[in-house]
This record gives sequence, structure tokens and C-alpha cells, in this order.
Amino acid sequence: MLKRIVLGIVGLVVGLVVAVLVLAAMARDAGDVRVPAGMRRNQALYVPMRDGEQIAIDVWYPATLAAGQRIPALIKATRYVRATRPGLLARAAIAIGQFSSLDRRLGSILDVGYAVVLVDARGSGASTGRRAIEWSPDELADYGEIVDWIVKQPWSNGRVGAWGVSYDGNTAEMLAATGRPAVKGVAPLYDDYDPPLDLAMPGGVLLSGFLSEWGGANNRLDANDYCGLTSATGLTCAVQRLFIQGIKPVDADVGGRMLDSIVAARRNYDIMTDMRAIENPRDTFPTSRLTFGDISPYGMRDKVEPLATPMLVRVGWLDAGTVNVALGRFFSLKTPQRLEIGPWSHGGGEHIDPFLPDSTATVPSSAEQQREMLAFFDGLLKEPGGKVPAHEIRYYTMNDGRWRTTTQWPPAGMAPVRWYLGTGKTLGRVAPTDSVGADTYTVDTTATTGAHTRWHTQLGGADVTYGDRAAADAKLLTYTSEPLPADVEITGVPVVWLRVASTHDDGGFFAYLEAVAPDGKVTYVTEGMLRGRHRKVSTAEPPYRTFGPVHAFTRADAMPLVPGEVAEVPFELFATSVRLRKGDRIRLALGGADRSMFALYPPAATPTWTVHRHSAAPSWLELPMQEVGAPQP
Repeated sequence: MLKRIVLGIVGLVVGLVVAVLVLAAMARDAGDVRVPAGMRRNQALYVPMRDGEQIAIDVWYPATLAAGQRIPALIKATRYVRATRPGLLARAAIAIGQFSSLDRRLGSILDVGYAVVLVDARGSGASTGRRAIEWSPDELADYGEIVDWIVKQPWSNGRVGAWGVSYDGNTAEMLAATGRPAVKGVAPLYDDYDPPLDLAMPGGVLLSGFLSEWGGANNRLDANDYCGLTSATGLTCAVQRLFIQGIKPVDADVGGRMLDSIVAARRNYDIMTDMRAIENPRDTFPTSRLTFGDISPYGMRDKVEPLATPMLVRVGWLDAGTVNVALGRFFSLKTPQRLEIGPWSHGGGEHIDPFLPDSTATVPSSAEQQREMLAFFDGLLKEPGGKVPAHEIRYYTMNDGRWRTTTQWPPAGMAPVRWYLGTGKTLGRVAPTDSVGADTYTVDTTATTGAHTRWHTQLGGADVTYGDRAAADAKLLTYTSEPLPADVEITGVPVVWLRVASTHDDGGFFAYLEAVAPDGKVTYVTEGMLRGRHRKVSTAEPPYRTFGPVHAFTRADAMPLVPGEVAEVPFELFATSVRLRKGDRIRLALGGADRSMFALYPPAATPTWTVHRHSAAPSWLELPMQEVGAPQP
């Protein structure tokens, strides 16, 4: 009896395996269907480059593409793998119509008449070549040649655009720097205009936690190690491979042997090795001998401006430090831009207004954002001439839920108001008159902003939630105002100007703008930071407009602190737009560490600060603000 049961179970398992194999063999994905023009809807192929390297692309066509029809193309180029190869179970799911490689967002682009070209950046995915640095000059040249290839295709109308989020947003912006007139519009979404200062080293403070995770994930992607990417081992890894096999090879590489040899020969640089060797954000990378200016959108200004390619730019108020440099781009780059600043996580998938629940906020959803992007491209790519968008900023005000439009920053009505650090850890609008006054603070190296911050969201787009900061503030030096007599709006770039003496020659200075409610709840609004060695205020022209004290972040301008000597430490916080209510109090919280993501300076020491706040050495917080009267219903 037991033998029969065992044999029955074995037979059932074998039958299931055979059924899966049969279904997998029968699988016909959406990309396998032929369009009326005669070609398969999805093709994966290599495009040869000027130096013999092969760049892997996927081309998707609208299901209705007819012979002789001419359509525009949208490019998304990535170093995160353009497409993956489904495993047996995934292919079986395709066969029964439960799965498709055509995701919803890609499908929505095809449905409105675009061809989509997905690109593996040089040295990543199935592409050959070596990655000496992200966004290298070779990578930029590759994208120009991809545009050349597109416009030669019989289905192309000669007009090309590009979009992408994060890294892919940078590649979209790079397309405008290729000098190709065929590029009629780009949408860099949640990207990094100045990658060191808005992400890798904001204020010169190394974002070591992010770089370690991001760099490690890239290394595993480049090695086609998807199990390592998810920390799967043994049986878990085997099961995972039933759903995803890894990088998708091109169609001609049946069996993936060419891909295997490319991956085996890959010798890319390691981001953390390079970043640990950089003390100043404007230093040269030791591996490539390039600077961030050579690979960043802000350094490509002279290539972008001649063609004045229109841009749709999106950033979130709490998405790393991207908002300040996006504003800098808007007011510096001579090209039409629509800049949208919203209460979004990285990528726009989460609503992050800390004062309002998601259900009460009026915020474009991911689907609405997609539709607005396609409307932008429709106006530029579908007909000759194109409709250039208005050059304007559209921004959301937190704790208010409203969107406004402006062409100046800060917007009209906002005036700079100084709040001085005062006796008894107060924050007031009257400058100090006492000849002495200071507060002593020993840096708490365990201080943290938590695990769901504006920096963590860069690792996949998760929600940003700081929670009640009352307990966290106990580890910081705080200054708090009296209750506000009326509602106020703060919109612009706050600036902190500290007069401080330290026991050490370096340090990380962190400043947090917070709102304290009448019940004592402390809500994070924004923050800024500066490494002490970069405190010198530069008189040199910055590469783009800034909104506070200018720091060059160069080796030549480095100015270590002199222990025991009072130093000026001025820096801007990240821009915000927020409404504070009558009875709320404004708080400035100061710290010397944020162990959630940032490196510690000095690495093995505990500095003690003396923060001066008297008439000869005042310290202050400047806020762009206006009173707005009683709360509106």
C-alpha cells in the first residue's frame, strides 16, 4: 500500500514536471507575436559600435505597426539589465497566459504608437566592453550611435526621445548631449544632475551605506548573479532560477553561450574602492582618471545647450539631495524645462508628505505621471516641429496638498527670515545682543535618522518615513522657537550659518529642520550637511546656480578645522515647501553623525563642539517664508 502511494506521488511529480516542460516549450510571449509590418513584436540584437564593442538592445513595436508606417522611438538605457530571461515556471506561466515580459508601463507606451528601444549600457547586461566608471564618455558616444541606428530603420519617423528613472534618467539626459538633432525631447526622472553632491557625497560627506549596497548590487548584476542579488542559496536559489534565469541574451545567442563568455570576461571597476579614495567631490577617480564633472549632466552643459532639447524633469522633496541641483539646472541650463517637484519617493511610487495621509493628498499617481510624460513626448515626437513645453516649475506644498506654478525661486511672496540660536536652546527672530553665549555638545555617534530616509529610498523607491523625531532629537543639539502666532509657508532653500569650535580638525555637520506640534510630536521637514574641511565659502563661479553659500569641494579649497578655534560653517539645506500651522514651533536640530547611511568624521573619534550664539559670533537659520493667516478649511 505504502509503495503504491509513493509511486503515485512520484508519478504525480514527474507528470507535473513534464507538464511544466511542455508548457514552457509551448510558451509564446507577447514579444513573439508578429506585427502587421511582418517583424516579431520584440527583437533582441546587437548594435556594433565604432570600436567594435557590441551593445545589446531590445526593440519593441506597437502591436498594430503596419508596413510602411513611420513612428517615433523612445529609448531607455540602463546599467541595471535591459531585460531578463524567464525560467521554466515563468515560461509555463507565459504559455497559459498568466505572465508576460511586456510590463504594464512598457505596454502603455507601445499602445500610443511608440517603438521602445531598451539598451544595456556598455559593460553591463549582455553588452560587451568594460565599465571604467558610470556614464563614461564611451557610454555617451554609444547612445549617440544607437540614435543613428534607430533613424536608419524603415519604421522610424526620424524623431527620438528618451526617458528613465534614477541611473536611467541620467542616460536620458545624456541623450540630449549626443549632438543628434533627431533627439527631440528627454525626460530625466528622479535623476542626479550632480551625482556626488545630490547623492554620493552630499556636502562632501560620504554616503557610504548607500554606495556599499548599490555598488555590491551592481557587481552581482554584472556577474549575472541573480541569486547573490537576493541572497538566495541552495534550494532557494534553484527555485528562484525556475522563475528568472538572469540576463536576457540577444536572439542570435541561442543557449546563451555568447552571453556566458561576455560575463566571464567582464572586469568592471568597483565603486566603493574608488569612492573611498576620494576626499573631495571634485577629485579625480583613481581608476578612470575622470572627474564627476566629466560624467555628470552638469558637466555636459556645453553639449546640451546648442540643440536646446526640451526636458521634462521630476524630483521628490525627500528624494536624496536631488531637488537643489534640479533647481540649479532649471535656472542655469538654457533649454526648455518643465520641472515638477512633488511629495514622491525615488521613482514616484510612494506619497511621502509626512503631515497628510496618502488618502487625503492630491498627488499624480504613477499611472497619471506616465500619461503626463507621454503627453510631453506626443507634442514633440509625433509631428514635425513639435510643441515646446512652457519653461516653468510646478511644485507641491506639504501639509497643504496644493500644487502651484512659478518661474522664480523662491516663489513670489517668500522673504528670507533669520532665526537666531539663543539662550536656553531657543530659536528667535531677534539677533543676540549679549557679548557671550555658547552651547557645548559632544557628538553622539549613534545618532540616526532611521531606516526609511530620503537616502534609503534611492535603493528601490521605498516610502520615506521618519516618524516622530522627539526621541531621536535627544541625541542632538536642538533649538526651538515659540509657538507660531499664525500659519506660515516655507518654500525655498533654508540656510544654516554656524559659528562653532571643535576639538577635532574635521567633522560632519548635520542640520535638520523640524516642526514641533502642540502635542510635542516632532516632524522632519528637511536637512542639510557639510563636512568641516569643505566649509570655505568660494568666490568662484559655480557650474550651476546655487541658493546658499558656495563651496568648491576641491582639494585646493579644503580648509580643515583648527581645534579650539571658532570657525564659520555655513551650508544650505535641501529645498522644501511646507505649511506650518498656528501653534507649531520651528526646530533646528544639529548633529555630528547619521549612522543610518553616512561615514563618520573623524572615523574613530568623538568631537565636542562649542556652538557660539552671541553678538560677535551669532549662529542662525534662514528660512524663505511668509505668514499665510489662519488655517484654511
